[in-house]
Amino acid sequence: MSSAEELRRLTRELLAAQPPASTDRLDFLRARFDAGLAWVHYPEGLGGLGAPRSLQAVVDAELEAAGAPDNDSRRNGIGLGMAAPTILKYGTEEQKQRYLRPLWTGEEVWCQLFSEPGAGSDLAALGTRAVRQDDGDWVVNGQKVWTSGAHNSRWAILIARTDPDVPKHAGITYFVCDMTDPGVEVRPLRQITGEAEFNEVFLTDVRIPDSRRLGEIGDGWRVAQTTLNNERVAIGGMRLPREGGMIGPAARTWRERPELRTHDLHQRLLKLWVESEVARLTAERLRQQLVAGQPGPEGAGMKLAFARLNQEISGLEVELLGEEGLSYDDWTMRRPELVDFTGREAGYRYLRSKGNSIEGGTTEVLLNIVAERVLGLPAEPRTDKDVAWKDLAR
Repeated sequence: MSSAEELRRLTRELLAAQPPASTDRLDFLRARFDAGLAWVHYPEGLGGLGAPRSLQAVVDAELEAAGAPDNDSRRNGIGLGMAAPTILKYGTEEQKQRYLRPLWTGEEVWCQLFSEPGAGSDLAALGTRAVRQDDGDWVVNGQKVWTSGAHNSRWAILIARTDPDVPKHAGITYFVCDMTDPGVEVRPLRQITGEAEFNEVFLTDVRIPDSRRLGEIGDGWRVAQTTLNNERVAIGGMRLPREGGMIGPAARTWRERPELRTHDLHQRLLKLWVESEVARLTAERLRQQLVAGQPGPEGAGMKLAFARLNQEISGLEVELLGEEGLSYDDWTMRRPELVDFTGREAGYRYLRSKGNSIEGGTTEVLLNIVAERVLGLPAEPRTDKDVAWKDLAR
């Protein structure tokens, strides 16, 4: 299945059989998945047709022109951008059949139980324990933090320590956790914006069947690399139109408010506009490279650019607005269903962008990844590589 014309034909057949104007939204999305037009590069039977990833744009254009509903990807970004490719690569056939369809249609939202209070930047130092029981199930105890959308999620991708007697990277196993199970407690974390899109999650004697394990026991760190590499591409390599993202509101303010302009602000805006366009085109090239396989460490560079540009542009916008930029529209505590980095007004964008250099891998960690895995520079000395996790200082 490599012909754009063939994909157009299949899309038009879907539209004829399920007219968007008269078909229930969820029914249409399920039919689209079953027709292999959800993500065309996935295998047949799993929402795809084994076609080149680049041909997804052909399908999307036909559906958009017909006014067909989409799957509201922002609401389930972790599921679509991180959980799905990990399940596809490491899941059993039963797991793929169970999880991928309701994930893509948005019937089941996913979150990510990775970071912990004592293992943020050093994720491999995590201490959440999963202990195997006589019946084969696992019992999990621990705490996770900075969990986006946990309050709306049915499922979570979870990494936990299953062997404390080996070095930290070697004793981790990857699971799928049912967020509705007994022992899972979700608490909001109110942010500087006033919202609580993040959460902390407490796991107390949570039982996870071995059938929800992804990959081999003790191989969770390798599985997690697939998730993390896809996460960085999902954050830093998202598809945007020209002047999409943070640069759009700043440029719009400049055009509509000539009384705010100064020569210095003009020069800085031009520089950031050019850098944003370079980042947008680089992200497009990165997505095209993904046609050949899984994302690698190059995604770390895109995520670095995303965080820096968002913070610099939002800071410029606040400065451009002067006293207006110091105002804030609403501090009401909310638990939103989706994250909109460019939403609301300038003050929100400025405050929300502060988290961009932490979430999805801190800037400091990503700089190390680029240095070592992209540029091939010598690795920093590490004294804990061959030490059992239980013997590490904490």
